[in-house]
Amino acid sequence: MKNDHNLPQTAAEQAPIFNSKQKPQSADDDISDFSRVNYVVITRHQHEQRLDNFLLNRLKGVPKSHIYKMIRADEIRVNNKRCKPHDRIYRNDVVRIAPVQIATRDKLIISSDFANGLLARVVYEDDGLLVLNKPAGIAVHGGSGQNFGVIEAMREATGKKYLELVHRLDKDTSGLLMIAKKRSVLKTLQQHLVDKTIQKHYLCLTRGQPVLTQSTIDAKLLRYTLANGERRVRVDSKDDSAKPSQTDIKVHGKFLFNDKPASLIEAMPRTGRTHQIRVHLAHLGHPILGDDKYNVKDDSGVSRLCLHAWQLEIPDYELMVAPLPDELAALIPKDILQKLNG
Repeated sequence: MKNDHNLPQTAAEQAPIFNSKQKPQSADDDISDFSRVNYVVITRHQHEQRLDNFLLNRLKGVPKSHIYKMIRADEIRVNNKRCKPHDRIYRNDVVRIAPVQIATRDKLIISSDFANGLLARVVYEDDGLLVLNKPAGIAVHGGSGQNFGVIEAMREATGKKYLELVHRLDKDTSGLLMIAKKRSVLKTLQQHLVDKTIQKHYLCLTRGQPVLTQSTIDAKLLRYTLANGERRVRVDSKDDSAKPSQTDIKVHGKFLFNDKPASLIEAMPRTGRTHQIRVHLAHLGHPILGDDKYNVKDDSGVSRLCLHAWQLEIPDYELMVAPLPDELAALIPKDILQKLNG
């Protein structure tokens, strides 16, 4: 499927391959009519993107499972050829999308207060990268019952068509979130993540007090789904599908919270598995306070998940820092906070 897209092409060579008199549209533009067959020409903004990720961005309101079903049923084609979800698409490819029933919803309206609130939380920005201090309680993207998330709101607030998540944070996790403003920057940062040359630092309030001040949690993680469709992760050393996972931890302080032992822990994941820090700390016997998935017996009384994406070390960038939000800082003794910030 891949052509030599790195070489300059003539106008004739760039002509899309498809069997229709219908003029294809640019993939940079929104599809206006899903009731018909659509032909979409890939641009530099989607070059080398996975097909499934491209479709998820274009078919808003269509469940992920249905998109995969469409691919299997040959309702999605690239350059008139059958394709697979993980196939890469390249500049000037033509993607054929069969008619699809898509959930309709009104145009996204972001209040000026909400938009300005998000824009005020930008901690770093240049011509290719934006780093946002995401508040807890907001999903990073729409779907799964969420009308919109941070990425949709930021596109609306900034008026920029191309903004893409470099990585994700759980809805209830606050802190640093990388958003690419250019496809080239997205690819570079995602490669850094693959190469493990970006170091993420999280702060967590946990139950109990670990014996060791510093240690590494090395435990394989397995994703599974509950009967209600909600996804979960567990430590599993026997299942062949479990993924190797490591998290370095450092204890910054031990104290009593509501007369019970608690700790402020810095977690530095070496791998990027779903819910990794939450599951690893629960496996260690020190679950995160306010975690309704992996600390179900939590009686701390906190109002949110006490997990915060604190620092980012990115090659060729300055250190990114998002201080603990007030509602978390208020739970920690002042002397521990002073040492942390000192």
